[in-house]
Amino acid sequence: MSLRTAQRASLVDQVIDQLKEQITSGTWPLNGKIPTETVLAEQLGVGRNTVREAVRALTHAGLLDCRQGDGTYVRATSELSGAMLRRLRQAEQLEILEVRRALEVESARLAATRRTDADIRNIESRLAERDRAWEADDPDAFVEADLAFHMAVAHATHNLVLIDLYEDFSAALRASITAAGTSLNKSYIPHDAIARAIAAGDAAAAERAGHACMEHILIALTDES
Repeated sequence: MSLRTAQRASLVDQVIDQLKEQITSGTWPLNGKIPTETVLAEQLGVGRNTVREAVRALTHAGLLDCRQGDGTYVRATSELSGAMLRRLRQAEQLEILEVRRALEVESARLAATRRTDADIRNIESRLAERDRAWEADDPDAFVEADLAFHMAVAHATHNLVLIDLYEDFSAALRASITAAGTSLNKSYIPHDAIARAIAAGDAAAAERAGHACMEHILIALTDES
C-alpha cells in the first residue's frame, strides 16, 4: 500500500468514526435523514469522495440507508443492530416472537430483583402511556408505547449487555408488536401484572406475568397460521 493510499484510508476511517458518533449519540436520529454529501464535506473539511466512501462503508455495515433520489437515512444505531435488521428481514414472525419472549421474560425476572424506585416510576409511567394510546385507538402510538414499556423493564435490569441487545432488537420488535396486534384482532393484553410484580420485587411473579403475555401472543399467531 502506498503512503498516499494509506493516508487516504486513514482519513476515511476518521470520517467513518465521526459519522458514527453522530449516529450513536442520537444527533442523527433513527430513521432520520442525514446531511447531504456536500454539507458533510464542508463540515468535516474533507473531499466529497472521502465522505462518499465513509457513507458507503456505513451503508454496508447496515447503519445507513442510501435511497436513490431521496437521500441517506439512519437505519440502525450500531453494527449489531444493522446486522440484526438484515437477518430479521428473512426471519419468520414466530421466530422473532420466540426471541422476544426470551428477552422480555428474562428482563422482567431480573428487573424485579434489581429495580430502583426511579425504575418503578419509569415503568409505571410507560404503562400509563401504553394504556392511553390504546384507549385513544392510536395503533402507531400504541406500538411505540408498548415498546417503551418493555424498554423501561429492560433498563431496570441494569444489565448493560441485555439493554444494548434489546435496543438493537427494537426495530424488529416494532414490526413484531404491530403484527401481534393484527393477529390478536386488536384484543388488549394487560401488562399491569408485570409492573406490579417488578414493583413488589417478586421475580417469580414477574417471570410468570411476562411469560403469560408472550404465550397469549404466540398462541394467537399459531392459531392464525
